[in-house]
Amino acid sequence: MKDLPDDGFHVFDTTLRDGAQREGINLTVADKLTIARHLDDFGVGFIEGGWPGANPRDTEFFARAREEIDFKHALLVAFGATRKAGVSAANDPQVKALLDSGAPVITLVAKSHDRHVELALRTSLEENLEMIRDTVAHLRSQGRRVFLDCEHFFDGYRANAAYAKQVVATAHQAGAEVVVLCDTNGGMLPGQIEAVVRTVLADTGARLGIHAQDDTGCAVANTLSAVDAGATHVQCTANGYGERVGNANLFPVVAALELKYGRAVLPPGALSEMTRISHAIAEVVNLTPSTHQPYVGVSAFAHKAGLHASAIKVDPDLYQHIDPERVGNTMRMLVSDMAGRASIELKGKELGIDLGDDRALVGRVVERVKERELAGYTYEAADASFELLLRAEAEGRARRFFRVESWRAIVEDRPDGTHANEATVKLWAKGERIVTTAEGNGPVHALDRALRVGLERIYPQLAALELVDYKVRILEGKHGTESTTRVLVSTTDGKGEWSTVGVGENVIAASWQALDDAYAYGLLRAGVEPQE
Repeated sequence: MKDLPDDGFHVFDTTLRDGAQREGINLTVADKLTIARHLDDFGVGFIEGGWPGANPRDTEFFARAREEIDFKHALLVAFGATRKAGVSAANDPQVKALLDSGAPVITLVAKSHDRHVELALRTSLEENLEMIRDTVAHLRSQGRRVFLDCEHFFDGYRANAAYAKQVVATAHQAGAEVVVLCDTNGGMLPGQIEAVVRTVLADTGARLGIHAQDDTGCAVANTLSAVDAGATHVQCTANGYGERVGNANLFPVVAALELKYGRAVLPPGALSEMTRISHAIAEVVNLTPSTHQPYVGVSAFAHKAGLHASAIKVDPDLYQHIDPERVGNTMRMLVSDMAGRASIELKGKELGIDLGDDRALVGRVVERVKERELAGYTYEAADASFELLLRAEAEGRARRFFRVESWRAIVEDRPDGTHANEATVKLWAKGERIVTTAEGNGPVHALDRALRVGLERIYPQLAALELVDYKVRILEGKHGTESTTRVLVSTTDGKGEWSTVGVGENVIAASWQALDDAYAYGLLRAGVEPQE
């Protein structure tokens, strides 16, 4: 049986069980295996894989994980309940399924709130203690490490502190290595958590863990407060996934332990993989990574205000609590109408464009950005469009790979209720006039296809480009019912991704501008020389 390099502090991940209860997440066995590999690469000590015997998917996961994953850092954990009332643990089918999973560690959930024992389990308080005692002892006798989750512990402690502590003591005396205090309803606050954990630790002598839900927005703070009080086992989920509003987020908890507490809870070098791991797991569960998530969000170290940029130019630490590279993230400068000279200079440096000491050039760019944003453009999420603007100002001309003569999009409403979308594009490239027509599943798609068909013969590099995201926002109108439309397009060439922006009096005109920038930037990335 594998032992942790340092068993003095546990980072326990329950993404595959508790995290999978989030609305919108539905993991296949293959998904669970992929996430388990990511978590093991990150270096967590324990991965709770699910409830074997409760459903075929979790039973299959444990069978395949044993065969398909060579865990380097983590121990696989099976989750289940204590035996049923009136049945010995040795004869309980659910307990047997836990053993059959082959998991070296088993986490049992038990009632610690007296009302839950009587109303949910429909048994006596003493029988509940015996269920805990018998199940823990049986699993220990079979050579398994056992943790016990005290469900609804903090609410139970408030209702009947003596009984809640008796549950902890019983599990500890029966051989549970860790007794986890669960804020199942997520209603506790940090000061309350710390006070209870200190008292329970002193009164029972058990090794304590913490499992915090985020219903008050305090799950991470509650987890760290429990650590302050003496807990040495933290249960978390990747990106805070979980039932209702979620669980304590693994990544800020681990980052705080490593960077703020100075406690090494991961293998050396693993913390720098945190951003990658967070985003990779988000992709598997098919949820867009939170841009504003602490430490790992793309906006976690993004700076917009000119005052911040001026200070960061002198010393990045003046407006950043850590070096983002320590968690695998990067500092980003956002360009907006709030930008000053320092913002533009730093953004130019980030994009590899040396503006030197040309104050006049920087001033022109600042004014150009403010003028464009007043018209509805935004460059915070459109770095590619900003780079094209910056290069045009720096070089005194726009980089043009083609010149559009005209374009047209038609939507035909047919008698059978269907619609036909057709676009025609007339343009010039390398001295040649090109006219193309294409159909699509919408007018913008038809325009994109017509533009691509027209240009791919001249620029075969465009064949690698693919639109991966498309967002439309209607901006506030200025004259009666008139409004302005802003479109953001994300494009990839298989090696990287970039975003462009277009603004127009309607969605098609705005989309055309964004597409024009997207293809121009793609050709720039491919090293193609502009024609004019």
